Amino acid sequence: MMIQLIEKYYRLLIRTSSSLESPFLLAARLYWGWQFMQAGWGKLHDIGKVIGFFTELGIPAPVLNAYFVSALEFAGGLLLVVGLGSRLVALLLAVDMIVAYITADREALFSIISNPDKFTAAAPYTFLFASLLVLIFGPGQFSLDVLVTRLRNHRRIERTVAETPGSAAVA
Repeated sequence: MMIQLIEKYYRLLIRTSSSLESPFLLAARLYWGWQFMQAGWGKLHDIGKVIGFFTELGIPAPVLNAYFVSALEFAGGLLLVVGLGSRLVALLLAVDMIVAYITADREALFSIISNPDKFTAAAPYTFLFASLLVLIFGPGQFSLDVLVTRLRNHRRIERTVAETPGSAAVA
C-alpha cells in the first residue's frame, strides 16, 4: 500500500516536472538570448575596443573575428529569443564561448577541476551553459522551430495525399 502511494506521487512528480520543460526552455532562451544580443550589440558599438582586445590576445585576423563574434552573438541571441535555428545557433554560440575560455579565460578553463569556483565565475560559463542547454534539449514547444516543423510536415502530408493515385485531392 505504501509503495503504491509512493509510486503514485512519483508519477505525479514526473508528469508535473515534465510539463515545465518547454516553459523552462523558453525562459532560458529569452534570458540568455537577450544577454547574447546585448553582448553582441555592445561589441558592435565599440568594435575598436574589441579589435584591440582580440589583437592583444593574439587572435588571428582580429578585425574579421571581432566583427564575426559580435555579429554572431547579436544575431545568435536574437535567433535564440525567437527559437529559430536554435540548435545550430546554440552550437555556434557554444563554440564561441569555448574559444572565449581558451583565449581570454584560459586560467579559469584549466582550473575546472582544481578550482571549479574559478571556472564557473568566468564570464563565458553561464553563456556556455545556456548554449549547451538549448543544443542538447532543443528550443522547447514555444519556438519558431516547432512552428516551422509543423508547417513543413503539414505541407508534406498534403503533397503526399495529392500525389497518391486515386486520391480525392483536387490539384
